[in-house]
Amino acid sequence: MYKRNTEAVERLYKAMLTLKNNEECALFFEDICTIQELETFAQRLEVAENLAKGKSYQEVNRITGGSTATISRVGKCINYGAGGYKMVIDRLSEVE
Repeated sequence: MYKRNTEAVERLYKAMLTLKNNEECALFFEDICTIQELETFAQRLEVAENLAKGKSYQEVNRITGGSTATISRVGKCINYGAGGYKMVIDRLSEVE
């Protein structure tokens, strides 16, 4: 878990948990993020999903266009992080 949770960060988490569907998420993220930030988040998730499937860094780069730095960082999070990517990937596979 993020080690320096401030009241503002905790409030952001609570705000995100109030979103009820994709449309509400789109509206909120359109307002709170730049297009580049949103695309970056989406790319990181796509990188994580491909790494979780066992694809090589080169394959992930070709598929997602992610830089080697991004792929490496996401890989470290998957292997040594808090488990957030794995949790979300598992949950997405349950609802798709």
